[in-house]
Amino acid sequence: MIAAASPTSAKTYGTYWARMDQLWGERPVDTIRATNVEALQHDCTVHARPRERNSRGGRYAGENANSAARAFFRRAEADGLIPPGTSPTHRVPKPRRLPNTRRALLAWEIQEITEVARTTGNDAVLDNLLLRLHTETACRRGGALALCRKDLDTRTGLVRLREKGETLRWQPITLHLATSLADHARLRGASQPDAALLRYRNGQPLTTRRYDALWNRIGSQLPWVAAQGISTQWLRHTTLTWVESNFGYGIARAYAGHTDITGPATNTYIKADIHAVATALSALTGEPHPLALDLKELGFLT
Repeated sequence: MIAAASPTSAKTYGTYWARMDQLWGERPVDTIRATNVEALQHDCTVHARPRERNSRGGRYAGENANSAARAFFRRAEADGLIPPGTSPTHRVPKPRRLPNTRRALLAWEIQEITEVARTTGNDAVLDNLLLRLHTETACRRGGALALCRKDLDTRTGLVRLREKGETLRWQPITLHLATSLADHARLRGASQPDAALLRYRNGQPLTTRRYDALWNRIGSQLPWVAAQGISTQWLRHTTLTWVESNFGYGIARAYAGHTDITGPATNTYIKADIHAVATALSALTGEPHPLALDLKELGFLT
């Protein structure tokens, strides 16, 4: 099961599959009932490790447990271990998601966050680089951590992002950030093309722990950050909200790297290329970009 899963699925569901093995490992697959799946979901919800920020009382753990069980029984159906359409997970609804509390940050809020990152901690250079990278690209943490030296193009101001759903895209960044990332990689030992781009001061590749430490530190200095559970994802939300407000849904969708065609049929026709994204970035940062178009070419000026 794990061998057939994508790296992302294995990372997300591995803990839950291990728990399923503990609970059901000695039982034939076709004896697992909806009640067992529901009990698993409840157990994971109750015993979820509480998070300091964005805690939802274990709801995400319950949802992931449900998804992990569905993935397992889909594989069981595909392998002929149970008849098609007999998965017990079909009769166990996922926990209803609560409304998202995330919002776009205001200019003064971003300024305070940046100031704390700049003046506290043991690696202000790295922290400021992270904040700038996520603000400019609206990328997710996984996209930043997956960056290699070969994914940086300093001449045209681009980074190649690998994010969830195995998506791959070149995203415009300012030349100033591109140069800073290149200097960072060089000074911290990322000399080979496949070497991780973002690194600690000791030269080791960056991990998610840096993000947790960064936001915990900012929250300790700014109580409103801790109270609202603000995280890196809020920077993505902030940038995309600004792009959508100033350049429209199509360009915001491209900026976010969304490639799905679910939703209204018009999504099929709402597309924007890298030049439109670069133009939005230039307007956002106030810095010129080699790939940006004149606003007249995008139809914003007459």
